[in-house]
Amino acid sequence: MTSRRTRIRILAGAAVLGSVSALVAPVSAVADSHGEPARGGAVVSVEQAADLTAQEVAGELRGTFDSSQVRYGVTAYRVTYRTTDSAGAPTTASQLVVLPTNGTRYLSTVSWLHGTTVYRKDVASEDPKSNDRLTALLFASTGRAVSAPDYVGLGSGEGFHPYGDPRATVAASVDGLRAARTLAHRKGRELKRKVQVSGFSQGGPATMLVGRALQQEGADRYFRLGALAPVSGPYDLSAFEAAAADDKIEKSGIYLAYFVTAWNKMYGLYTSPGDVFNSHYADKVEGLFDGYHTTEQIVDTLPAASKDLFTEDFLNKIREPGGVLKDKLRPMDHTCDWRPNVPVEIFHGRGDKDVDFSHATYCADQLVRNGAAPRLTDVGDHDHSGSLRQALPRIVRFFDESAKTD
Repeated sequence: MTSRRTRIRILAGAAVLGSVSALVAPVSAVADSHGEPARGGAVVSVEQAADLTAQEVAGELRGTFDSSQVRYGVTAYRVTYRTTDSAGAPTTASQLVVLPTNGTRYLSTVSWLHGTTVYRKDVASEDPKSNDRLTALLFASTGRAVSAPDYVGLGSGEGFHPYGDPRATVAASVDGLRAARTLAHRKGRELKRKVQVSGFSQGGPATMLVGRALQQEGADRYFRLGALAPVSGPYDLSAFEAAAADDKIEKSGIYLAYFVTAWNKMYGLYTSPGDVFNSHYADKVEGLFDGYHTTEQIVDTLPAASKDLFTEDFLNKIREPGGVLKDKLRPMDHTCDWRPNVPVEIFHGRGDKDVDFSHATYCADQLVRNGAAPRLTDVGDHDHSGSLRQALPRIVRFFDESAKTD
């Protein structure tokens, strides 16, 4: 949904110029001198991914995103760092860190959180044509440092992707900021304390989770929340999954299958695939969502409609969740249920057929009930991917405005 190659960014879901050189971190980044595990955010390795002039950045964006706000060239790095998974166990994750080549030592920072991705290479650190790579380039070209984490289990990270898990989402994002700060320092740059957080689709609720962690939970001793700009997110996940069960969104079956298989790994939603999937697909689905199959391969194998892929009994459990499913959905229905003390602007397109506009009003209502004053911006009659294209220039302007109040 969010890619120029029509791959699906589930959940609501030009060659890179320049040389590539590997810069591997010392062993001390992985473990300290006493053999204890490294802290979250410790840099494991760094590899330059791109070095672009302002004109080259504009060329990369052209045809996909508005390039009129590009001001500086950028250097992008593929960074592997230490973090924790959904169980709190040590693991590694990857991200793209992009720094502007503007000669400024002290940089404002953006954390960009991507939409759901099934294929581990369809992320900012790996795919130079991905919308997330281009988004990171855009933000950096306006003079900001950008941390664009791939999340756990995607990119070059270890293990499976704990899709939608709040704990792993926050850990990978905050640890990504720490790793970005370390890299910037090595390059003679310093990241300012306040972080502007934005994300698309799955990255919408992730934005709110990370923002709350930075503001309320003291997730990091250095970084503080600066502004929030979520885009087209499913902030009422229970309602989103129920809509997928009823085939009220495009490619409902694919969305729901990814959600169910990932959450089964984490939370044990079923005993056997045959309890969930129709017999023709029961032995295929889990293997397809291993992170190594492309969206095209999955779409070619599985039906788009939930009614054709799942048993009716299981769809009823999605429509009216109970037990562990209800318990785990609850936090994801309340990602906006707090009071940010920073500027907040929620972006959504009324033409979105993947994540209904009602999710934006749901988020705004929760924020207002907590005493916040969010701005809700309808970017127009655009589909899911189109809403991102329309939102990005507005987010740059919003971040410019919010930085003036620092």
